[in-house]
Amino acid sequence: MAWMAWTTPTAIFFVIIACILVTFTVLAIKFPETPRLGVLRIETTRGDRLFITLLGSAFINLAWLGLVGASQPFALIVCLIYAVGVFRWV
Repeated sequence: MAWMAWTTPTAIFFVIIACILVTFTVLAIKFPETPRLGVLRIETTRGDRLFITLLGSAFINLAWLGLVGASQPFALIVCLIYAVGVFRWV
């Protein structure tokens, strides 16, 4: 696996994603949810909103790298604000 740059930040990223997926699985089992209609006018569940958040966050980070540069901590703040918006209104 010499092609992959397994650095500490990369490992932390994948561990956090795995923990989020486990947490949402436990939440879905313990507290079943009915889909709700949000601002997009489509029915979404917690898992759908998580997927939208992760996908949008990836694009936010790519745009940040292209437009601003390598100062990613501020992109994380933008992603957290985006996540709160998605979980609140989508």
